[in-house]
Amino acid sequence: MDLNSPLFDRIRTRRGPERPARPTGMRCDSPGCEAPGEFRAPMGRLREGQYFCFCLAHVREYNNSYNYFNGMSDEAVARYLKDAAVGHRPTWSMGVKRGAAGFRHDGPRASDHADPLGSYRPRYHGSRTTEGRGPRYSPVTMRALDALGLDDAANGEAIKARYKELVKRHHPDANGGDRSREEKLREIIHAYRTLRAAHLV
Repeated sequence: MDLNSPLFDRIRTRRGPERPARPTGMRCDSPGCEAPGEFRAPMGRLREGQYFCFCLAHVREYNNSYNYFNGMSDEAVARYLKDAAVGHRPTWSMGVKRGAAGFRHDGPRASDHADPLGSYRPRYHGSRTTEGRGPRYSPVTMRALDALGLDDAANGEAIKARYKELVKRHHPDANGGDRSREEKLREIIHAYRTLRAAHLV
């Protein structure tokens, strides 16, 4: 690879704007001083990024007399110091500037994005309500509850009690060896296993 190729020069990183080279022979900015100005000192408030060049004696003198807050009122100084604690970024009290659902809405809203599974909806759209909402469980779980003759409000104890009742009713031993209800018994046992797998029992 030839590092002196004109093609290679074009693919190097971009160069920033050309800065004027700092003259090496700068004199001290203090009036009447001819010593070399080797030490930089900030010019002051509202002139950030600009510097004086002083010799060692004058930079010490300047630093001892330098006051960034010169010309500011006491209230302005106090406000500046308070803002400096958080890096001069906007702040607010906890619980303020929040939406009705408890999240800030000054950025993109949840409704601006596709959410096909509805996984973010409860967090952004208020408290969780059961009104207007479908069943709490999957269709398979709902079929299992239906096979036991229960609705989605049934708890674990109700499911167990209903299962025991149906098994006793449809078991061949309880029916004098009649196997006509055997298919219904299989359906009940399968439904109960489904509900156990769904951690409802």
